[in-house]
Amino acid sequence: RGDGVFESLHVTERRILELDAHLERLRRSCAVLGLVPPCGWDELRGIVLGTASAAGEDHCAVKVLLGRGGMGVDPAECPESSFFVIVTRSRPLPESFWEKGLAACRSAIPAKQAWLAAIKSTNYLPNALMTREARERGVDVSFSFDENNFLAEAAIANVGVIDREGRLLMPRFTHALPGTTALLAMEIAKSMMEVIITDITEDILYAASEILIFGTGPECVAVTRYEGKTVGSGHPGPAGRGLRSALHDALLAGGTPLLES
Repeated sequence: RGDGVFESLHVTERRILELDAHLERLRRSCAVLGLVPPCGWDELRGIVLGTASAAGEDHCAVKVLLGRGGMGVDPAECPESSFFVIVTRSRPLPESFWEKGLAACRSAIPAKQAWLAAIKSTNYLPNALMTREARERGVDVSFSFDENNFLAEAAIANVGVIDREGRLLMPRFTHALPGTTALLAMEIAKSMMEVIITDITEDILYAASEILIFGTGPECVAVTRYEGKTVGSGHPGPAGRGLRSALHDALLAGGTPLLES
């Protein structure tokens, strides 16, 4: 019924990236929905790590899901929650992915309501519609905006702007899920540039030197075209390239090594 919660993690070079940050967010989502895992959180962490390790892959995707319920809408129909860990093969993105950058558009799908946006629930209908919309418009991603026409997020990633003064502007997380990668990127960026959380209008997007997308998969990738218009020079900019390199190093350094068989 969409009242489950989940997290998507990546294994890179036999390390689970941001394992504890993802599980902490899972814990927060569970608390909002009153979900209690069928085992303790330490055991749950061990199952995630053990399952990812058992896959025997240097690079793979890990999905963690927690939910409950029967055929109706009353969660009490099911006395205990269900817990799944799914590991699928994946390949590292080619360098050309970052060199080319992405094209984006404004979404006709409104941003999620504030109370829902902070929960990583399995109710991802708006995200799915945004993804379909982007494909139909011939771009890579679409951006949602709230009722005040402020930027919220992409379908499965956060969005940031490098303005003409070289500052990183991030939308308030009122109508956007605080992404683990985005939060880490913001901390790293503080040593490289001024970081400001603020309301971002579409005019700010059009005037941006760079637009960046932060997510578990892409880490930090530039948007080089927005609504058919060139962003900055039309190529990934220096601020984004520097932040991407520092972010990737930090993700790997902080990753949890897989268990040896």
